[in-house]
Formats: sequence, C-alpha cells, structure tokens
Amino acid sequence: MLRQSIIYRICSVGKVSLSTLLRFRTMSVDERIVADLPVALESGAFKNEVECSKLELSQKRPIEDVGDFEAKKLKPEEDKLWPFRKKKLAMLLVYSGKGYLGMQKNTGFKTIESDLFDALVKAGVVRPDHIEQPGAKMGFQRAARTDKGVSAAGQVVSLKMFVDVDQALKKINDNLPAQIRVLGLKRTTKGFDAKNGCSYRTYIYITPTFAFAPLEELVKEDYRITEDVCENVRGIIKMYTGTHNFHNFTSGKKPNDPSAKRYIMEFAVGQPFVHDGLEYVVLTVRGQSFMMHQIRKMVGLTMAIVRGFANMDTLKRSWEVEKVDVPKAPGLGLVLDKLHYDAYNKRFGNDGMHEAIDWSQYKDEIERFKDEFIYPTIFATEKNEKSMLKWLATLPLHDYEYKIYDGSGQGYANKLQEAKLLLVSEKSSETSEVKSPDQEAKPLVDRVIEETAPT
Repeated sequence: MLRQSIIYRICSVGKVSLSTLLRFRTMSVDERIVADLPVALESGAFKNEVECSKLELSQKRPIEDVGDFEAKKLKPEEDKLWPFRKKKLAMLLVYSGKGYLGMQKNTGFKTIESDLFDALVKAGVVRPDHIEQPGAKMGFQRAARTDKGVSAAGQVVSLKMFVDVDQALKKINDNLPAQIRVLGLKRTTKGFDAKNGCSYRTYIYITPTFAFAPLEELVKEDYRITEDVCENVRGIIKMYTGTHNFHNFTSGKKPNDPSAKRYIMEFAVGQPFVHDGLEYVVLTVRGQSFMMHQIRKMVGLTMAIVRGFANMDTLKRSWEVEKVDVPKAPGLGLVLDKLHYDAYNKRFGNDGMHEAIDWSQYKDEIERFKDEFIYPTIFATEKNEKSMLKWLATLPLHDYEYKIYDGSGQGYANKLQEAKLLLVSEKSSETSEVKSPDQEAKPLVDRVIEETAPT
C-alpha cells in the first residue's frame, strides 16, 4: 500500500509519465541511481520511492558495493575444502556394549559415540571440528542413552552429514571396531530428532532363570524355572504397566519432578531356553521413554520380590513419595532392541519426499549381529564372570524399606543405619570396651531383617 500511494503521488505531480515510472520500478535500486531520469530524480516523492526500495532490500540482504549488482557472500577458505551437500539423516546403529562406558561421549572414557565420531571424521562425512560440538554443529542426537555394558540392536541417531561422499556407509564401517556397525542411513526432514521423534522404545533383558529361584532354594547354575515361578514373575511385571512415578528407579529425581512419571506399555516374559548348560529367559519391556537405570531397577526389584526379599507392598511404595531402596540388576543382559517412529512415519513417511524410519529391510543383518556379537557376549560373560550370580549375593544387603528425611538438609537416612548408631551409642556409654559398629549392630540388624522379612 505504501508503494502504491507513492506511485499515485508521483503521477499526480505531472512531471513523470506512468510508462516512465513503470520502467523505473522494474529497475534495481542501483540501476535507478545511475539511470538518466533527471525528471524522476528531481521529484521529492520519487526520492522517497528510491529510499523505500533501498530500505526493503537492505532488510533482505546486505549490499557491500553499490556498483556490484550480484554481491554474494564468499565462503570461508575452510569451507572450500568440503564441497559436499550436508543433509539430515537417520542412522541405524548396532553394537555390543561390553567394554564401553555407555553410549554418550564422555571425555577420557571409551564410549560408543567416541568411536562413532572418530569413524565419521575418518570417512570424511563430517568435519573434524564439528564433533567437538556435535549438537550445535551437526545436529547430532541419540534416541537412547544406553548405560555401561548395555548393547543395542536398533539404536538410531540423527545427524547432518555430507551425502556426496562415495561409499560413505562402507567407509564409516571400515573405521569402526567389529562390535559396532552402521547398517543403514535414511534421509529425514530438517527438524527430525531421533530422541524426541521416537514414539516408544522396546528393550529386552536376558537373564539366567536362577535369578528367580525362591529364597528357600539354593541358587545353582543347573536351576530350572517352573511354570508357577514364571506365572509369579508375570504377575509382578504386569504391575509396572501404565503410568507411575519412577523417581526411585533412577538417580537425581525428586518425587515431585513431573519427568519422573513414565508410561509403560508392555512388560512380558518369554519361554525359558538352555544355552551351554544355563537356562535363560527373556524379559521384554516397551514404553514411551526410560530414565537412566530404570529398566535395570525394575528387573532388580522384580527378582527381589520373586526371591522373597521384598513384597508387592515394596513395589507400590516405590511409586510414592518415600525414598525406597531399590536394587539395580546388572547391565550385561540389557539390550535396546527397537525404536518406533509411528507418529513421524504417519506424517512424513508417505509424503513422497521423505522415507519412513523403518528398518525392516535390515532384519536379517540385525539378527546376524545379535547372534555373532550380542548374545555370545552375554552368555560367555555370565558363564565366565558369573555377574548375575555375584549380584544376587548382594540382595540381602538391601533393606527394601522406605527412608525417612533426616531433617539436617543432607538427604535421607536409612532406618537400619539409625538403629545401628543408636545401639552402638547406648553400648558405648555402658562399658569402656567399645566394639566396632558392625559387631555391635549385627544382632539388631539380623533381628530387624527377620522381623521385616515377608511371610
């Protein structure tokens, strides 16, 4: 409307014809300045028109030189060394977590991401300086942050990388250790985020069945689970489904933190099978998202309840505001099995421009990797290092009771610890011979454990 009013004002002066004005308006600002249109330039209104045009163009792009009609911003010298197109991609990653301190990069420690970033640089698909700030420089985001020793058969990361590099996938894998493989790449939308775009996640936990042996039975490697025990396990893990406050199943979360509430869609137990003399069973859990250690603590508390160290009241209390001592099962048997992108695929998967985040075409390769790296590592480590057997020995050390706030601002105080300190204090005042706290407190601890043990 402003430009239109200026046109009418110029024409009304009578010094400039409409045809001249129209020809003038098709010129660039620079052409207008050098054009031989003295009458137009003498018009004050026409001067305003030129200034308006300059203002509008200055907001669109900077003009470094008035005489340069095609002023362009030159690329820095280092950018000339990377003449490739950078696009947003989803990457399918599989790995065995043994020997790694988890997925996320942690300076000074061996992690999955540290090896992946090195391989990306050596393959020439990302710039070396970009891995220093992967989130800001290359839009990197992992879908799930697996813990120490945890494996993945379907991890997905999103990142921007150069797509014109020949045989990029092969070059990346050539620079990765055998226990980490990149199986596929898919073009995505610019705003795709592997973590926030994930609808839900599926994990499996592989464990020897002797972890569910009743307390009255001796834990032995030749243990074979019964159908009654399996049914008991099913009843307990079914309680986890739905939305609950899992602040006791992670670290650093307060009971009133909204992010501690998580939705569990399914928790199931499979049929037992025998491998190298040990019987195993697979637990499958599916949920929208999980916090650090959450699944391992869900499994750990389930084992404690089945074995008889805790009961269903312990599980229900763990979702309340009290701080409950929840045991954490070993990370060895935990595997990130699959990530689901239903909402993203529904919106973009069939728009004709993007691919659905569906890795079903790599199913055979995923199964081969499981059979070659993930499963043998779990079976061999359990057989040789007896990680689950050693962990089961720690279950009696947990009291499974709630912890009360000690009022000093230092957090929570354990009931049994308070009882130990009180008993030692009383004994010390009665006799000059002071025994160690553990020696004095042992009868009380044994009595409390006996009194609080489930019947």
